[in-house]
Amino acid sequence: MSIDLEALYVDLHSNPELSFQETRTAGIAAAHLRELGLDVQEGIGRTGVVGVLTNDPSLRLADARSVQATGSGPRGPVVWVRADMDALPVTEETGLPYASTAVGVDPDGETVGIMHACGHDMHVTAMIGAVERLVAERDQWSGTLVVIIQPAEEYGEGARAMLDDGALNRFPRPDVVLGQHVGPLPAGVIGVRPGPQMSASDGLKVVLHGRGGHGSRPESTIDPIVMAASTIMRLQTVVSREVAAGDPVVVTVGSVHSGTKNNIIPADATLQLSLRYPDDQQREKVLEKVHRVIRAESAASGAEHEPDITTLHTLPATINDADATARAVAAFHAAFGEQAVIDPGLITGSEDVSWFARDAGVPLVFWFWGGVDPQQFAAATAKGTLDSDIPTNHSPFFAPVIHPTIEVGVTAMVAAAREFLA
Repeated sequence: MSIDLEALYVDLHSNPELSFQETRTAGIAAAHLRELGLDVQEGIGRTGVVGVLTNDPSLRLADARSVQATGSGPRGPVVWVRADMDALPVTEETGLPYASTAVGVDPDGETVGIMHACGHDMHVTAMIGAVERLVAERDQWSGTLVVIIQPAEEYGEGARAMLDDGALNRFPRPDVVLGQHVGPLPAGVIGVRPGPQMSASDGLKVVLHGRGGHGSRPESTIDPIVMAASTIMRLQTVVSREVAAGDPVVVTVGSVHSGTKNNIIPADATLQLSLRYPDDQQREKVLEKVHRVIRAESAASGAEHEPDITTLHTLPATINDADATARAVAAFHAAFGEQAVIDPGLITGSEDVSWFARDAGVPLVFWFWGGVDPQQFAAATAKGTLDSDIPTNHSPFFAPVIHPTIEVGVTAMVAAAREFLA
């Protein structure tokens, strides 16, 4: 009996879970993988799931199961396919009948709405569908398929957690790593390019130290709110005045917190920054400039203590191997037609999928597939209103159309995996 992928997607969308809290989602994914005949282990990197299927049609069934259990004997190529599963602390506003009404507690102890605002529910659904098809077609390929259902991509920690938990040693090592991400492209379109596909990223927490006091006597204080405002404005010049116009660098201050009452000047102000760059060389340059601005504005405000700058996460650039990407593109052309495959350019968002390939020392191919109704996308393009009319990932209005997004995601993953399986 085939898996009802639409029902699976609707269920996952309606029941999202925050990073490292994905116990229900992990259990559902693990159950489906077991039903499909994979050897499954749960709790990898806290909540991650790994399923292994070693397949050689030339072997007797008993021999194939022995290879899968022991890792010895004929196996062919090993392909790791990865889907992430965590949701975001976003309150859904799509108005869909299956919209999430879930709430949870984030790592800071705050109660937040939860939504699959980045499409990870679609990633898991497409992965389960792809595995189902590969199992059904196992007489047409040989090798070892390793399915990674990864937690905590949104924190940039899930891939690292699974690797630190021994994923490369506990499961067959990959010859290639494959992954995909749904995004604001027309459904039916695949976006992929060789080389840098997504930016490197750092998240910073900055605490600016002032001296608190009464709001009526600012002269007796060192106001951290004014300090924060000056720092925020000055940071805008890092990209506009210290980075070449053609370099895709982003410096965003996404969070500012200080004070409790209108007539109290607080002692501290806390900023959270998101930095993006195309490569490690730009990372070093931009980090130096950002640190310089923060410390200089603190000094200019007369702060008596240096600001505290803490790195929240570090993600490498997502770089697609040129040869492996060419093979995947050929497979996509065969599956969808050449007109359906585009170069989306460098995406300034960031991902942690490349840790798997980097640690293993193997090629990575990571691509995007569209989830927007093609007519809606065409109308917004004609009006020049793509940015306002087409919700993007992390928006409370982001929701891929169910069909044909599921089918395209399944076919894309199957086509790429089959390209690397003998």
